[in-house]
Amino acid sequence: MVRAKLCFALPKGRKVRDVPLPASVARAIRQHMEQFAPVPVTLPWDDPTPAETPVGAKHRRPRTYSLLVTGRERKAVNRNYFNSYVWKPALAAAGVIAPLEEGSADGARVWEPSREHGFHALRHFYASEELEAGESIVSLARWLGHSDPGFTLRKYSHFLPRAGARGSAAIDAIFV
Repeated sequence: MVRAKLCFALPKGRKVRDVPLPASVARAIRQHMEQFAPVPVTLPWDDPTPAETPVGAKHRRPRTYSLLVTGRERKAVNRNYFNSYVWKPALAAAGVIAPLEEGSADGARVWEPSREHGFHALRHFYASEELEAGESIVSLARWLGHSDPGFTLRKYSHFLPRAGARGSAAIDAIFV
C-alpha cells in the first residue's frame, strides 16, 4: 500500500527471490487453483501517484498479474483488511492471542498491536524451520534476500528451541 492505495511492488529489500517449492505445497496450490481460478488484477507499479517525467511514467505503468489469493470480490487483498478480518481472528481462534472485545460503539476492529503476532511471523517460522531441519545457512540467506549469511544466522538462531540436540545425540551415539 502506498498512501492508502494498492499497487504492485517488489518485496522487502526490493529483491526478487527464487525459493524451492516443496511438492506438498505445489499440490496444495494446484488444489486451491482448481477451486479458485487465479484472477488477473491490474494495479499501478510501485507508486500510484502520477509520474512527473516520461521515465517515471515508464517505471510506474500498471501491471497485470494473475493472483492466487484474492478477497471476497476477487480483487487484490488489502493487507489491513486481511490483518483485521482474517489473520488476527485466526490467531484468536487458535488461542495464540486474546479474542477481540465485541461491542465497540463505532464498530471498529482494533487488535492489540504486536510485531510478534503479525503476518511477518511466518517468515520467521519458515527460517527457523529450515535451519532446524539442517538447511544450509547460505541457501536460506539467499531465499530470504539477505546478502550476508551471518546476518541470517544472527537474526534467526534464537528461534531454534531444539538447537544443540543433534550435536548431543551425535556424541551420545559415539559412546553408546
